[in-house]
Amino acid sequence: MVKSSSFNSKYAAICLVCSVILNLFLVLNTYVGHGRAYLDGLVVDGNGEPVCECNICYSGADCSHFIPDCIANADSGDPLFLEPFWLQHAATSAVVTAGWHRLSYSYNYDGDISKELEKLIRKLHAIVGNAVTENRYIIFGAGSTQVLSAAAYALSPENASSPAGVVASVPYYALYKQQAEYFNLAKFKFEGDAHKWMNKSDGSTYMIEYVTAPNNPDGRLNKPLLQGTNVNTVYDRAYYWPHFTPIPAPADDDLMVFTLSKLTGHAGSRFGWAVVKDETVFNKMMHHMEVNSIGVSRDAQLRAFQLLKAALRGEGRELFDFGYQTMKTRWERLSSIISLSKRFSVQKINPEYCTFYNNVREFSPAYAWVKCEREEDKDCYAVLQAAKITGRQGYRFGAEDRYVRLSLVRNQDDFDMLIQRLNALVSEEDGAKIM
Repeated sequence: MVKSSSFNSKYAAICLVCSVILNLFLVLNTYVGHGRAYLDGLVVDGNGEPVCECNICYSGADCSHFIPDCIANADSGDPLFLEPFWLQHAATSAVVTAGWHRLSYSYNYDGDISKELEKLIRKLHAIVGNAVTENRYIIFGAGSTQVLSAAAYALSPENASSPAGVVASVPYYALYKQQAEYFNLAKFKFEGDAHKWMNKSDGSTYMIEYVTAPNNPDGRLNKPLLQGTNVNTVYDRAYYWPHFTPIPAPADDDLMVFTLSKLTGHAGSRFGWAVVKDETVFNKMMHHMEVNSIGVSRDAQLRAFQLLKAALRGEGRELFDFGYQTMKTRWERLSSIISLSKRFSVQKINPEYCTFYNNVREFSPAYAWVKCEREEDKDCYAVLQAAKITGRQGYRFGAEDRYVRLSLVRNQDDFDMLIQRLNALVSEEDGAKIM
């Protein structure tokens, strides 16, 4: 049996030393300005060393060659803006695991959820003040993607004559529609814009409303539109962190969904969670997870545990300060350029009091929700594409194609290229004066 205190302390010490050495090596030897070489990266020259994976506008063996005609990629919400923070905290955030670590389907206490990770998540919400977790259940999923589908499953009625209608306010996160249509279940069906159902529900129709706060794509703190005994609400709180928004008060909703992706930037780890008030709903979600994937990978839970420990060191503010300052600077740079334009506009959100920073502050949204104002610019995506900028079309959010979402959370090279292309585009307008 591998469990003596002497062995455990030696193993822990070895892991710590290996972790420090490994990550110092990674920082000193694989960090280059415009790319990364990963341990599991592609090996092409037969010497066993992974090649450098370059950022979009760079190429070459060491990613130093700039591609001047490249397109600014502002499409995906890949949260690489937090990468510099983790480069500075490589050793404390590292995970080194032995081959025998957590082979079992479950933990020794017969469950799929790490109790220590659950404690850290409750502590995290208490420090940030963005969610009430006392007397609530917490469930883990493979990113918020799996948690959202589990919520829809759990909130749909049993043995109903017709499926529950799934709705969200336009512009809405495209995944809500994609999941409902992909699964094509008898339990729930996507019914579009929540506004259209405000006066249509007769009280007998079961409805599930997704309320995204802050909203993806426009960053607003949305409120529910539908009410009634047959209405259930899922609050998607993926962006409800000080990086992106003031925190007016702890959210105290029946079902709230969060994700590691937009908290720490680790989208690839596929870890999310829900805070659930009702035990029956919680049990139904747990059943969905068991049948769907037998819970979340133990390795993903271990990594999330180590990342949150690193993020909460000291007063637990450093990650949020870094994230907020980065997003604040990016939003100010982009909005200052758009403010000089008569052809384009972006969302305007009034500042609010933030309990985390104890002051009134502006929003620092993850995305710019850009509108083409000229009558002839009906396809805003095409307008930006012509200027070598790739965004995400408005129709994917249930909105007009006069709108495009531009991502501000990608790496610094991508953001700098976006600013360069926007500068050039706006400067072509009559009377525009770009600084």
